[in-house]
Amino acid sequence: MIELLTPAEMAQADRFTIESGVPGIELMENAGRAVADVVAQMCQRNAPPIAVVAGPGNNGGDGFVAARVLAGRGFRVGVLLLGERERLKGDAAEAARRWTGPTNPAAPEALAGAGIIVDALFGAGLDRPVEGRARDMIHAMNLAMNQGVPVVAVDLPSGINGASGAVMGAAVKAAATVTFFRRKPGHVLLPGRTHCGSVTVADIGIPSSVLQRIQPRLALNVPALWAGQFRIPAVDAHKYARGHAVVVSGGLASTGAARLGARGALRSGAGVVNIASPHDALAVNAAGSLSVMVRQADDAAALSALLADRRINAVLLGPGGGIGPGMREMVLTALSGERAVVLDADAITSFSDQPEVLFSAIKARPIGGTILTPHEGEFGRLFKAVSGPAGAPKYERVQAAAVESGAVVVLKGPDTVASTHDGRVSIAENAPPWLATAGSGDVLAGFATGLLAQGMPAFEAASAAVWLHGEAGGEAGPGLIAEDLPEALRAVYRRLFVDLGVWP
Repeated sequence: MIELLTPAEMAQADRFTIESGVPGIELMENAGRAVADVVAQMCQRNAPPIAVVAGPGNNGGDGFVAARVLAGRGFRVGVLLLGERERLKGDAAEAARRWTGPTNPAAPEALAGAGIIVDALFGAGLDRPVEGRARDMIHAMNLAMNQGVPVVAVDLPSGINGASGAVMGAAVKAAATVTFFRRKPGHVLLPGRTHCGSVTVADIGIPSSVLQRIQPRLALNVPALWAGQFRIPAVDAHKYARGHAVVVSGGLASTGAARLGARGALRSGAGVVNIASPHDALAVNAAGSLSVMVRQADDAAALSALLADRRINAVLLGPGGGIGPGMREMVLTALSGERAVVLDADAITSFSDQPEVLFSAIKARPIGGTILTPHEGEFGRLFKAVSGPAGAPKYERVQAAAVESGAVVVLKGPDTVASTHDGRVSIAENAPPWLATAGSGDVLAGFATGLLAQGMPAFEAASAAVWLHGEAGGEAGPGLIAEDLPEALRAVYRRLFVDLGVWP
């Protein structure tokens, strides 16, 4: 269940299922029952009453079903309806007709005394700011939540855009969310993820075969997405069979970033890693790691001579490399061959005034051989044409950037998104907050370089690097510094290899 469905794709899943002969009211009954199951686990039968806040659409219909099921199990339940009952339509109207308990107008004061609240106002399809009484009810639910009354959201916390995760004026902060069939981007992207609490994905009778018709392009970044392309070292492999990577270093005062990247490439599995270093930094780079070899490369011509070694199959440029013409020439030199290339930090910023030069060089290469790893600032400088409009889902911006550049683009953050030119997207949710530290991104770029050196395709390598980076951050824990991340990868790999059935 790694697929993420946009609200439009979820509507297709519903429609295809109904067209196959499953009544819509049956799907609604199953959805409401799933919500009731979660709510029932959270409260005692002698607890204060359950308040179901129902909206005017199908989300409200799910709420009516949940209310009826809970009442049938002996819980005290009341429904607070936003709008007129007579104006409900279709399956929502039928669900309301089957509810014979108390229904009152939705008003903030009506939540007083509730022991638990079911937020069934709006689902994932909300695409406009909430206003008026709906906004008042959202604020009231949040106030109750702050006072210790748990809120269970139906599908998605009301006020969260299901496609982008954006807050549409105001949004419920839930303790738990029950969604259906598959998660939506708004469950994973920020700030939506922080509003959901624990998320349960319920089977409501939609067959997985509908995914073949929908062909979703978005997926949660977990090993199931890329494990089929992950390279397991062969027992008879030698170091060059595991890949030879080069990391380009900056001058004497800025070698740390390249050394972090090199260490990341080595720990992620590359058999050989070199640092291409200017003359003044040779001694510092050589002393920085016993396992990383250092070669002199003061300019693009020297880098070209180094890369003439056909065993070198992956290059990382940018971390601490400096901004300007020299870096641009080195990048274009690296891109002129068939080797995989990762561009980070200064390598990206150096082309902010002439992105078309970079994109042309990338598109002249084999498709999928280049990864760009910008953060939001670098992304905005390089991809000016796709950095808006305001409110556009993060993954749409990254998809557009991948098409424009011809590269796999990794937009870093607590909800890192990677996309390739064909529209495939991975969204990560495993990054702990302590990854926000200097040098963390350099290690991520190194992980991606090491995986490319071992022969992983670029999209899978980028996605795997992001996931491994998040897991390493969790393994290192609070107080981590960037140097900890490559070392933490050993434990992450051990667990991953056990899960993949190749260790011990």
